[in-house]
Amino acid sequence: MRDVMTGGFANPAFDASYAFRAVLQAMARPGRIETVASATPPAPISPAAGAMLLTLCDPETGLYLAPSHDTDAIRSWVTFHTGAPVVPAKRADFALGTWEALAPLSAYRIGTPEYPDRSTTLIVEQDTLATTGTRLTGPGIEVEAALNLPEIAAFQANRAQFPLGFDCVFCAGEQLAALPRSTFVTEVD
Repeated sequence: MRDVMTGGFANPAFDASYAFRAVLQAMARPGRIETVASATPPAPISPAAGAMLLTLCDPETGLYLAPSHDTDAIRSWVTFHTGAPVVPAKRADFALGTWEALAPLSAYRIGTPEYPDRSTTLIVEQDTLATTGTRLTGPGIEVEAALNLPEIAAFQANRAQFPLGFDCVFCAGEQLAALPRSTFVTEVD
């Protein structure tokens, strides 16, 4: 088994601020692909998702590990580096896994009318990220953007709940891209 003490940030203050800025840029500009290469978490966590966990998780941040990512090595790594408790999906601030493993989406918090920010952010692991596929429009997008999403209907249903809903960050290798709940998703003609 891999040493849980390895794979964190080499320069925590710099690496965390860089990763935080990349996530913020991705959320502010849906469909924009950012690169984050400062973490080497245990497989199958991608470096981008690992950097996100190291940056955004702490002992007060509940993390759900979908079956695709729920291993002893990952639990130990997350606990050592962030202190984040592994929680059930219904209590998660963040959920990590492949799109298929994160199902059903109804298991996650979508906020309340008074506190729409009390929702889950899904960290979705994919093989690749590309600015092709579905059309994205809405806040943060000048005209339109594109991103290869695992499906369309779930994101359209999520947008229909706005301001409630979940946000997504897609990770592949050292790349990440975000899809906030405010984004409209349509098929490319």
